[in-house]
Amino acid sequence: MLGLSVDRLRADMNRLLALLFHQGVLDEQFLQLQQLQDESSPNFVSEVVNIYFHESEKLVDKEFSDYKKMGVHLNQFMGSSSSIGAQRVRNVCVAFRAASEQNNRPGCLRALELLEYEYCYLKNKLHELFQIEQQRILAAAVRYPVVQQQLQQHPNNA
Repeated sequence: MLGLSVDRLRADMNRLLALLFHQGVLDEQFLQLQQLQDESSPNFVSEVVNIYFHESEKLVDKEFSDYKKMGVHLNQFMGSSSSIGAQRVRNVCVAFRAASEQNNRPGCLRALELLEYEYCYLKNKLHELFQIEQQRILAAAVRYPVVQQQLQQHPNNA
């Protein structure tokens, strides 16, 4: 029964990831980040993404009144978004930067609104993904002691 739960959670994770890739929210950089995660660092991806969100909060909360400063912050945000595979956030940063270079205040305001939307969507979906992953890890951890206990009780069945 527990094995089915682990499999169902893994399928849920895969469906959510497939959706995020299909929507263009994530790109192949996220997959490369996942490949760096192993048994020695099982929370690597979530830790990197949490650092991204922590640092990005500082950039999202900046006052965008000076176009030159805005460009610097957008370059930082674009780079960090690219590093975790946040494709749609990065793309909005590109459009935002283009509007700021043209001193296009209405374009900047539209881009800022879209950036906040995309950022929140990414944050919510990755939070959901990491919650499912933690549930899967917990379900898998519960499974093994039960199997070990059954083997100890019925050694002839092994």
